[in-house]
Amino acid sequence: MGGRALVLGGGGVTGIAWELGILAGLAEAGVDVTGADQVVGTSAGSVVGAIITGGEPVQRAYERQLLPAPTERAAKVGFGVLIRYAGAAFTTRDPQRSRANLGRMALAARTVPEQERRDIIAARLAGLDWSPAQRLRVTAVAADNGEFVVFDRDSGVSLVDAVAASCAVPLIWPPATVNGRRYVDGGARTPANVDVASGSDAVVVLAPIAVAALPAGRPRAQLDALPAGTRTLLVTPDVPARRAIGRNVLDPAQRAAAARAGRLQAAGLVAAVRSVWQ
Repeated sequence: MGGRALVLGGGGVTGIAWELGILAGLAEAGVDVTGADQVVGTSAGSVVGAIITGGEPVQRAYERQLLPAPTERAAKVGFGVLIRYAGAAFTTRDPQRSRANLGRMALAARTVPEQERRDIIAARLAGLDWSPAQRLRVTAVAADNGEFVVFDRDSGVSLVDAVAASCAVPLIWPPATVNGRRYVDGGARTPANVDVASGSDAVVVLAPIAVAALPAGRPRAQLDALPAGTRTLLVTPDVPARRAIGRNVLDPAQRAAAARAGRLQAAGLVAAVRSVWQ
């Protein structure tokens, strides 16, 4: 496959903002990674991937993060939800069965109406569609059996549906229906699904969340497992960015601060990103 891959991980509305801040800051410094040969988006990263491959200038997308978000609904992954996530993960050694357990819980959970959630995703994408010029790959997990699925423009799925599936945080948002089948967040597998980019010559990962239930699912571990010779870089929020993001990644009130923190953090990443990318 070769080429350069940009991997965008999950991390809620603040993750979207932080990633766009990083990308805008890098572009301002003359290192524009949005023209990657392949973009892999998981959850929040699927929104960012859709934006940068859909033609919206990254600076304008960043500036939108600084504005109020009246259509966004605040939510929170509480302690009870985390306990249920842990139960799904550690009751079996089969990763797909674990995801299926989580999917079944998501299907039974009481959440907002699915159409309401899809409308929010559509508003985030602002009419964008799959780009024929770049290969955007959007990750999701089938709720019925835990199958890991990667959507692209050849999958026969609308971009809004693919991103809605990737952003369907289990037990918080409703599973998304795509061609009659229901899906949950791609982060139910791993936070960034770095291995989807395997075979690329260079891989830059923006990961708002760098932890995982199993060590092998962490972005750092997945990068280390890529073929020898792959040029790689993992970017996670620095201390100021973590403070700006706060404890609730699903709080739209924090997105402006997260975006600004990402843009500031980018200044210290220019040399490292350039060495991998160029």
